[in-house]
Amino acid sequence: MQQSDLRLGAENLLITCGGLSAGGRVLVLQEEPGNDYYDQDIVDAVVETARDLGLQVDLRTLPFAPLGRTISSDHVEAMKQADRTIFLSRSGDQIRFDASMAGIRPIMCYALDAKMLASSFGRAHYSGFIALKNAVNAMFAEAGEIRVTCPLGTDFSGPGAAYAPTSAADVSVTRFPLSVFAPVPASGFSGVVMQDGFLVGTGSKFYAPYGCELREPLAVHFDNTRLTHFSGHEMDVHCAQMHYEKVGRMFDLDPLTMHSWHAGIHPGCAYTLPAANNFERWSGGAFGNPRLMHFHTCGHYAPGEISLNVLDPTITLDGVAVWKDGVLDPALVPGGAEILAQYPCIKTVFDTPAQEVGQGPNGRLMGAA
Repeated sequence: MQQSDLRLGAENLLITCGGLSAGGRVLVLQEEPGNDYYDQDIVDAVVETARDLGLQVDLRTLPFAPLGRTISSDHVEAMKQADRTIFLSRSGDQIRFDASMAGIRPIMCYALDAKMLASSFGRAHYSGFIALKNAVNAMFAEAGEIRVTCPLGTDFSGPGAAYAPTSAADVSVTRFPLSVFAPVPASGFSGVVMQDGFLVGTGSKFYAPYGCELREPLAVHFDNTRLTHFSGHEMDVHCAQMHYEKVGRMFDLDPLTMHSWHAGIHPGCAYTLPAANNFERWSGGAFGNPRLMHFHTCGHYAPGEISLNVLDPTITLDGVAVWKDGVLDPALVPGGAEILAQYPCIKTVFDTPAQEVGQGPNGRLMGAA
């Protein structure tokens, strides 16, 4: 990792994404270092770069609440006084669908350490990925038929994405780096999702156990917004049923729901450790790579409380495989070629995509066993 690259990643966050300039005020909310989610180096890099740019920096530690809560009135007031607030804390992810945050415009940073910020994930031009995300959203909305498959047997299909009129933003918190398109509502889709390795939480609430390990690929069957049944290894089916029931009781919700799904659009997103080493950190850091797509289940809201994750999806829109075995071809997205021509740094990311997304030694998503 080069310090110059780390500086470029921090500038991409503060200037390109945050729109900050000398004299501006930035509030940085960090998670308690002892949680081992963000490393101290990324906090230091963001704060030091901000000060070098002539920004007024207010660094505060935000107590992390695993089951989520509203941000305290003191912190909300501090956010309102700042030009931008940057969350180096999972709390920013927990409030990403909170409509009250829309006027405050906080930024949730999904680069979890200095290495991720210094990589092409952190350095690739933020505005270019905004343009790409918008183009992908439009393509999904205009599609007549969408089909999704994967090497393990995932196979479901449905109509074009029925986005609500307000879903262009789809979250109330600015995401950096921007690495997914708007969630596609599950209504109208049906089929099977092959879940390998584990079931895991969504970053909404952090409960125990956060991950439910599976012996073999588990078939999760769904029809519209309902999970209808599981099939596979007898013990996996039992564990999945028990896990969904437990989480449903824990949060007083209907567990067997399929709300929405989406995939990564940022090939610079790399996660170099096996997911099973830390399910919480993996679920918050790896999802932006096109090799991964995930589903919001267990709750009639995004992101739900249990995430299904598929490695190397093929996503076909009106017969065109825009994602092929986990590779997103931006040239197949209307306007995609022009975006890459305008932002050569993004073209470089697509030409040399990251391959590590938390796979185990067998090259698949897997639990600790």
